[in-house]
Amino acid sequence: MFDSMSSLEDTFGTSLLSLQTGSVVSLVGAPGMGMTRVALMLLVEPSRVSPVACVDVRGWLHPPAAWEVGIDPDRLVVVRNRDRLQWPGITAALLEGMAAVYAEVPDRVPDQILRRLAALARSRRTALVLRPLSDRLPSGIAHLRMRGVGVAWEGTDAGHGRLSKRRLMLEVSGKSLPEQIVELEDDGEVTTHAASRDRLSVVGSG
Repeated sequence: MFDSMSSLEDTFGTSLLSLQTGSVVSLVGAPGMGMTRVALMLLVEPSRVSPVACVDVRGWLHPPAAWEVGIDPDRLVVVRNRDRLQWPGITAALLEGMAAVYAEVPDRVPDQILRRLAALARSRRTALVLRPLSDRLPSGIAHLRMRGVGVAWEGTDAGHGRLSKRRLMLEVSGKSLPEQIVELEDDGEVTTHAASRDRLSVVGSG
């Protein structure tokens, strides 16, 4: 277990939320765990220089949420598609022309298709963020894996008030990176730091 965020940053760049070109990131978490928010945060930096895309399978993604985290509205493409058979072709086409792609993965997409998309992302140097809606991704595909394990809101301690901050607990692991817990504080300015599993009982109850 790493003691601080420095090990994460040494492995994956200056920040946990900075995508490397050609990397594949896996996001897993139940609805309400903030994983869509994390995905959009990952697209912010690439959108400063080139278009980015989201493949919205569930139809839940709202562009204002992307603009709120800092994605350039003129560089955001949202494609809504629920068809499992069309999904691979759409995602592949976006990988050919975008700096980064966030794609929800429909149920029952064959492993070999996911591996081909990961290989395409590497060859085109396009960052790919995959969020499987049911099963996990096949082993060996993702450079970095994030799983939402807890969430809590601050500002309503007395049963009323204004929401001021959301704390997300993420289980993070990857190639050459042992599993560890990271806490992400989202109050308009995002900060991340290492956390212990003892924090899960606190945040998970929020």
